[in-house]
Amino acid sequence: MDYPSKLIEEAVTQVSKLPGIGKKTALRLVLHLIKENKESTFALTEALNKLRSGIQFCKHCHNIADAEVCSICASHKRDRSILCVVENTNDVMAIENTAQFRGLYHVLGGVISPINGVGPAELKIESLINRLNHGQSEVKELILALSPTMEGDTTSFYIHRRVKDLQVKVSVIARGIPIGGDLEYADEITLGRSILGRTLFN
Repeated sequence: MDYPSKLIEEAVTQVSKLPGIGKKTALRLVLHLIKENKESTFALTEALNKLRSGIQFCKHCHNIADAEVCSICASHKRDRSILCVVENTNDVMAIENTAQFRGLYHVLGGVISPINGVGPAELKIESLINRLNHGQSEVKELILALSPTMEGDTTSFYIHRRVKDLQVKVSVIARGIPIGGDLEYADEITLGRSILGRTLFN
């Protein structure tokens, strides 16, 4: 593709690195930004700069946060006896949108996938075990809300094995989520019913 400007070509190259954005879509976005007034473009740039420099990860649950502790962990309205284990922040947002869960979360940062070189050590599993082992831990139930894939099931099995001697009930979300699907793309009703209809892990 020939570009009328090296600046446009460079911008298209960078934008096309975003997931789901090809060169043609990137070009449309770049041309749109050029047509916008400079203030709008600079506002976008400033927001992205603030995002990269200011974003943090909660020291308790590892969810994306604006401060050392995320708003969910800091809330006194959450049920601290239930801890929901998820793969990433997208899953936290999906479950929160159901308005069916009022407990806390633990974000693993992925799932065990040997083929991709991801083992337990690359995930936030040890910090989960530390949370459960903490002397003042109030957790009575651990919900494994991982996507129903081979990798998700492997991760659930591994965590279940690690916590089986602790005084905590381990459950999984009901399989209203289709096998091979991702929580992020599940509709809110199905996901909400899956949370409410969770079962013991076997």
